[in-house]
Amino acid sequence: MTLIWTPTYPADPDVVAYMEAVEAADGQALELDVIKAYDAFILGCKHDGIWDAIKASCILAGARTLEGALVPLAGTAPTKFGTEGNWNYNRNTGLQGDGSTNYLNSNRNNNADPQDSKHLSVFISDAASFDSTVYIGARPSVSSNAGACMITRATSTDGGSHHNSSALVTTASNATGFRGISRSESANYDHRSAGVSAILASTSESPVDRQIAVFALMQTNNSTVIARSNARLAFYSIGESLDLALLDTRVTDLITAIGAAIP
Repeated sequence: MTLIWTPTYPADPDVVAYMEAVEAADGQALELDVIKAYDAFILGCKHDGIWDAIKASCILAGARTLEGALVPLAGTAPTKFGTEGNWNYNRNTGLQGDGSTNYLNSNRNNNADPQDSKHLSVFISDAASFDSTVYIGARPSVSSNAGACMITRATSTDGGSHHNSSALVTTASNATGFRGISRSESANYDHRSAGVSAILASTSESPVDRQIAVFALMQTNNSTVIARSNARLAFYSIGESLDLALLDTRVTDLITAIGAAIP
């Protein structure tokens, strides 16, 4: 009898570790096509040279349960705060904040990455429905934005961001899909939204010592948050500077593949 060797799928150790951790949190196996989506994303980011820059991240879709969705793709798992019953998780489109009490502490400090090598990104399935809300970010206090870093809905038509800087920079886009900011020098930073990249003039400052919140803005000794969002997010990442266009392609393909994999 001839034995035919069949390779284990997936083979990449980072894919295997993430898949097994999600399945353990879910208490059951994932569909093969969801695993393939994870595999393509991780291997794609490695191929693009952006994987190592992602220091804290969650794929907030694909997993069978919210607990599985909060398994970290990179870094430390986030901590949930707020009203337990107000979380709205959808495997295809992600996790929705309630705009009132709920948020995630990413457990990644805003000053963990260099002042001039830093990115934040989110994939927005449903935009926040009211102005002056924050998708992800941190700032020093109620009265100061010195060294703040955040991605916001500024108005119904404009998105906004800080990137280790006091000044809010608005952009004529509050679109759904991938949004990211990345700084690799002191004088300006890159912004990407609706598939379009722009260079925004804003001189960097020493990054504030605060944990970064998701669905809110962290301020005041890493414990007080404001500007909570009712957006639905399917992904977030925090880390060193990287090519936002490459990350956009990988994240968008990931969320599209997850949506196709789950009836």
